[in-house]
Amino acid sequence: MRNFLYAVFSIGLTTFCFFQCTKPSNAPIPLFNGTNLDGWHMDVPDLEADSSLRIPFIIRDGLLVSLGTPEGHLITDQEYGDYTLELDYRFAGEPGNCGILVHASEPRALYEMFPKSIEVQLMHSNAGDFWCIQQDIKVEEMESRRGPKEDWGVSEGKERRIVNLTDDSEKPLGEWNHIKIRCFNDTITVWLNGDLVNEGFGATATRGQVALQAEGAEVEFKNIFLTEIN
Repeated sequence: MRNFLYAVFSIGLTTFCFFQCTKPSNAPIPLFNGTNLDGWHMDVPDLEADSSLRIPFIIRDGLLVSLGTPEGHLITDQEYGDYTLELDYRFAGEPGNCGILVHASEPRALYEMFPKSIEVQLMHSNAGDFWCIQQDIKVEEMESRRGPKEDWGVSEGKERRIVNLTDDSEKPLGEWNHIKIRCFNDTITVWLNGDLVNEGFGATATRGQVALQAEGAEVEFKNIFLTEIN
């Protein structure tokens, strides 16, 4: 009897370990369904002041489009901690400015426009830069990439830009770019079209919302997926 019970226990333990050790990793969460903006909300100061202005975030041909103006942000309803965010983007017309904000929290914390966050820049020819928006992050070779230390800061008038690592990772205008942002603990790592373009550590925020910008230029987005890291 003792041997029989031991055998049953061993089989059960083996089965448990098999399913635990082989269970799939977290499935990607689609943040955009291609039809509407469910799961997102807008913060657009000028639109709030004048409801006759156009809505700057729309759905067009199954794409999420930032029209660029009036300026503001499209923000996820939910907050996220450790995760990988991937999406495709392209400038639909003239190149210009836009960005992805991670660990976003307090709205309109900078220039009465930008939520407290760390921005991953999408601006044409500068994609992958970090911008510190009332939150901070460090990188290797900090002074060569951010400027004199005495000028660093996270508020108005301070040196908030941290230059990326490459100058030639963007696709030609009109083509789709793929960006991957990994937020884990206090580290943020960014790949653009497969190239490592930035990595920061010691981030002062490790959780928050994700936001897309309307900042002057029309940008199209698709395939927006977030995968949580256990």
